[in-house]
Amino acid sequence: MPVYSNAEMADMHFFYGKANGNNRAACRMYQEAFPNRQIPLPKSFAALHRRLRQNGTFTPNRMDCGRPRSTRNPEAEERVLDLVAVSPEISTRKIALRENVPKSSVQEILQEQLLKPHHLQRVQALKPQDFQPRAQFCEWMQMKCRQNGEFLQKILFTDEAGFTRDGIVNFHNNHVWAEENPHAYFESRHQNKFFVNVWAGILGNNLIGPVVIPRRLNGAAYLNFLQNVLPTLFDDVPYGIRFQHWFMHDGAPPHFSIDVRTHLNNTYQERWIGRGGPTSWPPRSPDLNPLDYFFWGWLKQLVYSVPIESEAHLVQRIMEQCEVIRNTPGIFERVRRSMRNRLVSCINMNGGQFQHLL
Repeated sequence: MPVYSNAEMADMHFFYGKANGNNRAACRMYQEAFPNRQIPLPKSFAALHRRLRQNGTFTPNRMDCGRPRSTRNPEAEERVLDLVAVSPEISTRKIALRENVPKSSVQEILQEQLLKPHHLQRVQALKPQDFQPRAQFCEWMQMKCRQNGEFLQKILFTDEAGFTRDGIVNFHNNHVWAEENPHAYFESRHQNKFFVNVWAGILGNNLIGPVVIPRRLNGAAYLNFLQNVLPTLFDDVPYGIRFQHWFMHDGAPPHFSIDVRTHLNNTYQERWIGRGGPTSWPPRSPDLNPLDYFFWGWLKQLVYSVPIESEAHLVQRIMEQCEVIRNTPGIFERVRRSMRNRLVSCINMNGGQFQHLL
């Protein structure tokens, strides 16, 4: 807290009481009464009141106010930088405890060296034998794009994803702004659970689906979907793309069914991508499928922005939020731009991890 005179602190405490303990209201009244003074932060009013209650005086109690801290010096700075060099993941709190320096000093040292905290990114684990097929697939895709600049627009990228009642929600940026703590909460881990399996596809500038499919998808159910449901989903797709597009799916067991592969061979001839197909899809490559690196994450963020009450409510949320994505201007062009960048990055990494470099 900045240094104030006794008169200023008395006036601050007076308005804190007059505002019935509301920091912001006290700050506003103090500013109106003393426009030419330095205006304290709202939290200073509560801190001053707490100090008076605990110490019986406006003067802070400097006795036993914490463990002794060493002053910042070149030796301490070197030790801090050495710790970060050896353990880049270490926290500023742990550094401060280990080197007996204030956390604020640790932050200043790191900032002066232009060091910034960066989040780790979770990626699909790869096996050594995955690298070459991934690089070869990306080179093939680039060749097809050079032959036809609109090739990516002619691929129907598909995938399935499961939605539960609780879902997977990132609370890192979830806040409730209020003058006083509203003690908001979000219920999870319900005993009444349900699950919805969803198929979706992206073809050009069109979102195909979504379609609720059987919870336990097998080869027969997937074949039925391809034969009887998928053909009805192309009403909004331009005629030229509808009958000349490529089909893509990953190597999930239902996709590898003999009957499914026979159907795809008869329907698409050489124009399909998947395990056992004329063009193989590289295993463990969600970072190359727009449904994985773009669609499902955004859709789940939208769906779970409100509590889910029932399975019907979950399906309703999925359908409604797909419309939001479908009607976002230019979104699928940005997805294809990302795909082109990913092809280049994957080749540059010889088929290895590249998402952390994007």
